[in-house]
Amino acid sequence: MTTTSRSGNVARAPLLASDPARSYQFLQDEIDTAVERVLGSGWFILGKEVAALEAEFAEYLGCRHAIGVASGTDALRVALIASGIGQGDEVVTVANAGDPTPMAIWSVGAVPRLVDVDPLSYTMSVTAAEKVIGPRTRALLPVHLYGQPSSLDALSHLARSAGVRLIEDACQAHGAEFEGQRVGTIGDFGCFSFYPTKNLGALGDGGMIVTNDDGLAERARLVREYGWKPRNHALVRGINSRLDELQAAILRVKLPHLDEWNARRRDIAETYHRRLGGLATSNAALTLPSEATDRHHVYHLYVVQTDRRDEIRTALAGRGVGTGIHYPNPTHLQPAFEDFWEVKPSLPVTETLARRVLSLPMFPEMTDDEVDRVAEEFHRVWTKQEN
Repeated sequence: MTTTSRSGNVARAPLLASDPARSYQFLQDEIDTAVERVLGSGWFILGKEVAALEAEFAEYLGCRHAIGVASGTDALRVALIASGIGQGDEVVTVANAGDPTPMAIWSVGAVPRLVDVDPLSYTMSVTAAEKVIGPRTRALLPVHLYGQPSSLDALSHLARSAGVRLIEDACQAHGAEFEGQRVGTIGDFGCFSFYPTKNLGALGDGGMIVTNDDGLAERARLVREYGWKPRNHALVRGINSRLDELQAAILRVKLPHLDEWNARRRDIAETYHRRLGGLATSNAALTLPSEATDRHHVYHLYVVQTDRRDEIRTALAGRGVGTGIHYPNPTHLQPAFEDFWEVKPSLPVTETLARRVLSLPMFPEMTDDEVDRVAEEFHRVWTKQEN
């Protein structure tokens, strides 16, 4: 969409960093039909749509079980509870992925042991994780950040050696792969979010837990609904975290398109690589994302690094290009937890990233012209700010 100003100059409509409305518009007829089907059924919680989505998502990932819950954070909570993790237990995780993962750990009474991340993948440093494992450690909880899988071979080996669970936070990595295997299926549990901007997003909140362990799956199903089996008969202490039928029906429409959308994200990332690579090569002040050879990145976000992040972001906004910061405040520096740490964790890579990361527009409905526009405007503001 373009408009013409009184001076005759053509002004282009602002471009958002993400735009879930376009995903709905792309599939509007199918989604509306699915919603009408649910509304007409009179069944809105844990019904046929949720059961069908669970089966379809498990088949897509290539795992035995999928359990629908109310959000990605609840997926983590249920996985922790189902793993027997609670008061005073320690769970090793990262501080650079926003607060949902540490918050989920705190919510079950456990203690997050925050470790630094690899400077190239932005995911959990295996060396850092190994150093903090102790007698109270019950799980490793790496985050596949921005769509890039963590070092799952080394982390799996570390978890087995230490006798602890490996719980994958795959909330930003639907369809990503490590050595040809879908993430979420390698650990004891995999946890996904269906927040609207995710690679597979609902039109509201939703989440999914996956596992290949029959016993863990049964326990997760109990935990998500008060521990009931049968109804009103609590076998374990559970919570209320149920995926609703409307969101499940919408996700069933979207799931067959996920690989196509991920391929488009990778195409957009490749264009950014190509168009911005010269700037990164000629100037160490700009770093583009990288992809490890054993991983299949699905670019939930395309995140660059620069010490001039704030000025570049402001300049891009002035030219109608929206951006994001994922994430500006590491968990260990958040005001809510100032009195928690006896000794605040030392996380130099995490803190450097928080000052430098900038997310460029990334969603599969972007046109080629829009991708080129982002690259052109980035070049323009970078060169102007540099001079």
